Amino acid sequence: MISQRKIGIIGLGHVGAHVANSLLLQGIADELYLCALNDQKVISEAQDLHDSLSFCPYNTQIINVGDRYEDLAQCNIIINAAGNVAAVAESRDGELTASTDSARTFVDRILDAGFDGIIINVSNPNDVVCTAIWHLTGYDPKKIIGTGCGLDTARLRSEISKVTGVSPKSIGAYMIGEHGFTQVAAWGIAAIAGKPIHDLAKEDPERYDFDTAEVEDRARKGGYVTYAGKGCTEYAIANCTARLCAAILHNEHAVISVSTLMCGQYGEEGVYASLPCVIGADGVEQVLAPKLTLAEEHGFHRSCDHIRDNISKLPWW
Repeated sequence: MISQRKIGIIGLGHVGAHVANSLLLQGIADELYLCALNDQKVISEAQDLHDSLSFCPYNTQIINVGDRYEDLAQCNIIINAAGNVAAVAESRDGELTASTDSARTFVDRILDAGFDGIIINVSNPNDVVCTAIWHLTGYDPKKIIGTGCGLDTARLRSEISKVTGVSPKSIGAYMIGEHGFTQVAAWGIAAIAGKPIHDLAKEDPERYDFDTAEVEDRARKGGYVTYAGKGCTEYAIANCTARLCAAILHNEHAVISVSTLMCGQYGEEGVYASLPCVIGADGVEQVLAPKLTLAEEHGFHRSCDHIRDNISKLPWW
């Protein structure tokens, strides 16, 4: 018997709906479970996704579970995309209370129903929500993954691509720390074809000697360029989430910058933050702590401190 790849999505706003669409278009899920509090929203999204199956590479069973969170227990992966996008107009911290309160309503119900798969959190502030889910449930932290700086890494590579002309797929550069304004670009390990970008800048300054601080700032604020005209971000984060699902379901051992529990990396513990991680069927297999410059390491600590500061604002913590 062929094992079915089952993915559940909680929250069907801009992000959740686009995640569902990306999963269908890439043929990643065999069964897709849609979960949201708004009954008509789930019905409408399920209808639209059903109507698109003729244009997708494979058939997918689309299941409306409404707010029956327990029905998600059979999934291999559950994606938490519940949130309030209007609250992030100024900062991703804007959803702090709403997103964590939302998670409190369903995580125990799902785990009590027997779920033992991977939780991918998309909701913001991403690192805080991940830490809260781990704190509330005691679930294996390797199986709680935040999209975190996976999206920010893509934005960094995109900005480097714009100034060098090299495909973003061929650029080895990572954002680390918080999925927010305190994130840090790890320039010390940024490379193309294994060659450090700072060495390339000496050899071919016309192409590679760009302002790294400016590029990093554009990557850090890229989401708000998108938000300014759309009132949301959706395509890139949806594809980032789908990429994580594929890495898990295919046991790829892919290296992706994601939010994971810090267990001594650079002296940080007890909080979720992003570092490059090896992702496979069991979630985070290994956390890679690359050599950082002194300034980058200080920036990483500031980032973790900001996450802790947000956690301290939760009234129930």
